Amino acid sequence: MSEHTMRAVTIREFGGPEVLTAERVARPEPLPTEVLVRVHAAGINPVDWKTRAGQGMAGLQTLPMILGWDVSGVVEEVGFGVTTLAPGDEVYGMPWFPRAAGAYAEFVTAPSRHFARKPTSVGHVEAASLPLAALTAWQALVDTAGVKAGQRVLVHAAAGGVGHLAVQFARHLGAEVVATAREPRHAWLKELGADEVIDYTRQPFEDVTGDIDIVIDLIGTLDDTDARSVSVTRPGGLVVAIPGGVSERLATVAAQAGVRTSPFLVEPDATALHTIAGLVDSGAVRVEVERTFALEEAAEAHRLGETNRTRGKLVLTVN
Repeated sequence: MSEHTMRAVTIREFGGPEVLTAERVARPEPLPTEVLVRVHAAGINPVDWKTRAGQGMAGLQTLPMILGWDVSGVVEEVGFGVTTLAPGDEVYGMPWFPRAAGAYAEFVTAPSRHFARKPTSVGHVEAASLPLAALTAWQALVDTAGVKAGQRVLVHAAAGGVGHLAVQFARHLGAEVVATAREPRHAWLKELGADEVIDYTRQPFEDVTGDIDIVIDLIGTLDDTDARSVSVTRPGGLVVAIPGGVSERLATVAAQAGVRTSPFLVEPDATALHTIAGLVDSGAVRVEVERTFALEEAAEAHRLGETNRTRGKLVLTVN
């Protein structure tokens, strides 16, 4: 095949998993300050299938597009001015978010500082599962909430990609961690550092916990989870509303209770990725990969992801 083309999975219209199409497209070239990365693995996130369906970040995209933001691979070329990375470096990152990054492909280009050297203790599959989920958890806890040792942190959807990392980061930061998840995930979450795990399918979480300083809400308005979280949060505490921002109901209920709220959207952050790589290599944090798929099996991966019953992450293997 021509060195000027590459394998990729594209969408030409928004819709179900069937709109994901494997084809050959033009290979990108790095501009000044950019790197060309040969993708070894691409992580899959809920924002991927939401965007594919016309939700998520769909309003910021132009069709046709290549989905995906999580990348782990090897620097192939560097553009003029790049001094922090060189060909042959193994890197991982979440380039361009929320604009299209095109991770479901053999190559991506992006500013060099959207990448960091991947953790050396894990392979590309594990590294590719980290960037978006880990940066979301880290930035929400550290930059938005400013978690301090001794605080009580409630993580909703704790068994998911972001959730299982949020549990570990909060524990690493010295917080007491309360997690919500189905009962089969409880033992695993306690291994990751959760002090208390609540099966939300058997009892309302607000009936069994309280005195929370920070809520990392990865569910949102479903079952009124965001507004219900206010009732377990101390006055002056904070609810970080990650899926869709602060709903009108959440804002009203929180204001009445003296609880703060904050919307959140993750950003590319090489400095945080460097820190996260260190935590992974030290053994303080581990990532869970539920299953891998070949690049051409992206539709099947989306179908599994949309069940919302996976433990950890789904990853596409590319090169």
